[in-house]
Amino acid sequence: MLDLLIVNGLVIDGSGSPGFHAAVGVQDEKVSLHRGDVGHLEAARTIDALGKVVCPGFVDLHSHAGLTILGDPHHDPKVRQGVTTELIGIDGISHAPFKTVDETNRYIWLDSGLNGYPPEPANWLTVADFLGKFDNTVAINIAYILGNSPVRIWGVGWNDLPATNAQIADMRSVVREAMEEGAWGLSTGLDYPPGAYASTDELVALSEETAKLGGFYHTHTRASLRSQGLLAPWEEAVEIGRRSGVPVHLTHYRQSAQGVGSHLDYLGLVEDAREDGMDVTFDCYTYPYSGTTVTIGLPHWAKDGGPERLMAALKDPDDRARMKNEVARDRMENNWLTNFTKPANAKYDGRLLTDIADMRGQDPQDALFDLLIDENLGISTVGLGTNAQTLPAFVSHPAGMIASDAILFGEYPNPRTYGCFPIVLAEFVRAEKHLQLPEAIRKMTSFPAQRLGLPDRGLLREGFRADIVVFDPVTVKAMATKEDPKQYPVGIHHVIVNGQVVIDGGENTGALPGRALRRGRTAT
Repeated sequence: MLDLLIVNGLVIDGSGSPGFHAAVGVQDEKVSLHRGDVGHLEAARTIDALGKVVCPGFVDLHSHAGLTILGDPHHDPKVRQGVTTELIGIDGISHAPFKTVDETNRYIWLDSGLNGYPPEPANWLTVADFLGKFDNTVAINIAYILGNSPVRIWGVGWNDLPATNAQIADMRSVVREAMEEGAWGLSTGLDYPPGAYASTDELVALSEETAKLGGFYHTHTRASLRSQGLLAPWEEAVEIGRRSGVPVHLTHYRQSAQGVGSHLDYLGLVEDAREDGMDVTFDCYTYPYSGTTVTIGLPHWAKDGGPERLMAALKDPDDRARMKNEVARDRMENNWLTNFTKPANAKYDGRLLTDIADMRGQDPQDALFDLLIDENLGISTVGLGTNAQTLPAFVSHPAGMIASDAILFGEYPNPRTYGCFPIVLAEFVRAEKHLQLPEAIRKMTSFPAQRLGLPDRGLLREGFRADIVVFDPVTVKAMATKEDPKQYPVGIHHVIVNGQVVIDGGENTGALPGRALRRGRTAT
């Protein structure tokens, strides 16, 4: 007897091929496909998917949920979108390995405005220890990529210093051990210290080690290089791939809201690299709003030494004056802020910094600096960071896939946190026809699974793991907006993770079948 049978639906299997009519069976967490008459099949439960699409679960290659999901394991903002697997550790910011638990928690403090806090102080050191936190305790599957910031802290420390040959050798061993414990590759966030202090040569060395073990390089590139040319940050990434032999994945890749240059320049860089025989891909999110920790706008020298140094700089009159001269006012003023945890600051959530400054009777920069001190650095910011006119070209490009870059806290998060994947189905496919439905599903399922290296997910194939979404292609819609971002989508009726129904008739069942997906192991 099957555990579950889904009948009467249009199966779009994730390969990009047209849909076909078949029943999808689930037994012992694995998929079986049944064409023709299925009256002879017995199942503990049958779902009638008449008029609906049955496809693989969506794979999100850019998630900031690695800590917050431990405190909110049902993960409604993402699983209700159809997400069944997420990659954490992106932007160079992963939360293992560290030499001491105090150092683990110190690093969590530094990036709290981007990844938040776990429900309790961290008590892990190794990648293996951290991955163990997710086995059958969360709603979805978690894949882990090693950030170069903890690697650099391990080998060099928190300061802006060049790595010696001995330190690079030490860091290479960290990469090797992390991947042997289940990491899928190396990520960088070259706007976030201390990982931002790494040179190109250092990143090539770490990428060589990554490539040896079949991993890939997932990069938030170095914005400071833009002074050398429009595409210089991404050219550095391609150079790292060319010199090391590692596959390169450009994350949250898009044209900026300012529309500098042409979007064809960005896409041409990827196409040229691929024509040269390189394995280069990218992901993009599907709303025009960017989002990150507000401290990204503060100069690197103020973070040279870790979070204590940044707090000291915010409090020091001379450092504050220096920062005021170096911080771009448009970054400080044109974004709204979120994730105020103190009750007295709740009134600021979702407001522009200029409005907050007026409410406080302060200069905007002083208001920001004081609030960062008060909130212990943990403020997030959202703003218009993408050219909405050219975004469809990135979403529909054959080398691109979909990823949310979702930050899961605050009262006014980026609306992509709740709507990144269904808006593809509703707007980019159904309404505007930038993509055919099978290709859109491929970009959210088998393509990211292939990029990761998952051997048995991302497709509805015989014997593959049973991560499945059932949605109505006519009614599916993202409801999240800038003004009201915390709205669940409609039209996604069932989500199945590892054979268990997590979303049933649009409601969360409370099941927690997710697990860590470790490199080198098909089952877990």
